Amino acid sequence: MLDLLIKNGQLVYPTEIKYGCLAVKDGKIVDISDETSSLEAKKVIDAKGFYILPGMIDDHVHFNDPGFTWRDDFPHASRAAARGGITTVIDMSMQNVPAVATGQILQKKAAYLTGRSYVDFALWGALIRTNRAHLLGLAEAGAAALKCFMSEPSSDYTSLWPKEIADRLKILSSTGILAGFHCEDYHLLKSGEKACLRDGKKARKDVLAVHSVASEKKAVQELIGILRQTGGRIHICHVSHPEVAMLIKRAKQQELHVTAETCLHYLLFDDEDYLKRGPLFKCAPPLRSKAAMQDLWHYVEDGTLDTVASDHSPCTLEEKDESGPKGAFGAWGGLSGVQTTLQGFWNLAVEEHGASPLLVAKVLSENPARIFGLWGRKGALLPGFDADFVFLDAERGWEIKAKQLEYLNKFSAFVGLQGTGLPVATYLRGRCIYEDGVFPEKPQGHFMPAKLPEPIE
Repeated sequence: MLDLLIKNGQLVYPTEIKYGCLAVKDGKIVDISDETSSLEAKKVIDAKGFYILPGMIDDHVHFNDPGFTWRDDFPHASRAAARGGITTVIDMSMQNVPAVATGQILQKKAAYLTGRSYVDFALWGALIRTNRAHLLGLAEAGAAALKCFMSEPSSDYTSLWPKEIADRLKILSSTGILAGFHCEDYHLLKSGEKACLRDGKKARKDVLAVHSVASEKKAVQELIGILRQTGGRIHICHVSHPEVAMLIKRAKQQELHVTAETCLHYLLFDDEDYLKRGPLFKCAPPLRSKAAMQDLWHYVEDGTLDTVASDHSPCTLEEKDESGPKGAFGAWGGLSGVQTTLQGFWNLAVEEHGASPLLVAKVLSENPARIFGLWGRKGALLPGFDADFVFLDAERGWEIKAKQLEYLNKFSAFVGLQGTGLPVATYLRGRCIYEDGVFPEKPQGHFMPAKLPEPIE
């Protein structure tokens, strides 16, 4: 007998949408059928009126746990993910104490998070100056990817110079291990900020001028040039501008192994939101012009930008303060968005642009699973995959309110946003982890080590 049978829902498969039923046993999808009369289950749910989407995967979150838990932590942030239809998150290797720089640290973090997460989780490993000898160990421990900054994020999480990036990509190229990059040019950022502060320029417009499109383009061009010489796989994080996306599109046309993500905030907000509404809208790279925001959508639609992530980067309200000696440069640069990515993207894609729900499933579930070594377990409604799925009411209108947020610090740039299409129930491995404001289960999330690719001959 089945554990669970979902019937009469609009099932969003990788290539089609059709009415049918989803059969679950022992946490796995075991059958997909148009016929329910011969199937018996302990629990049957009539999903008439709902889309059934594969569980969403947010491949770029900073949950700050362990180490910076006054900003957010896994119990709060993973509840937010579950409420938003996210069933797997991939947590970043920085903003942890210690940073995830070795396989041993990754294993300890995974063990520590057991019992603290409402959703399944994978982990990024670090790609920094001091852990060259630990890269293969991180991959063997199950790291989904290794994260590198081309600009300096902090004193302990060091960026790499171009020669160091080339060296690391040569090490990784024979294994197929993925390296992810924050692409902003180190020299342009450092020299620009230094000059602004020297001249007393500390306003929001000065932040935008320093974190320019030219800085992002320069870093991406340099990185693609390195990849052309070394081989391997790279993933470019949080693409903010269509000119950057065009560079990536050309690299893909040249059959380089490049994938890329953007974030919902780059598709919904523009630089005027930051200039007029304040540091809640500060992020890095920053929000771009309205025209750029609108044009960026086309690169999601044509597949250049493979995934849409939240880059959930929470903080306290005090950390968003601009009154310090560095002015706007001193305010925390990050947005909280893991809870609201699916509903916001559904409204943008399906309601505003008339796109198919297949696109939502592709960029928020299938592509992240394929890129980060989770495919076969996560990413689709297919037999043998984990029974992770989301009930979405395409007719339900919504407005994001602070009191509805599950974050430790209940504020977000997305508060006040309105739209249509809301996730109302989330299932992880066949068990309901969220339904209409209720979390019926204690944290049940598992660590999901990424599959280590076969060596490239």
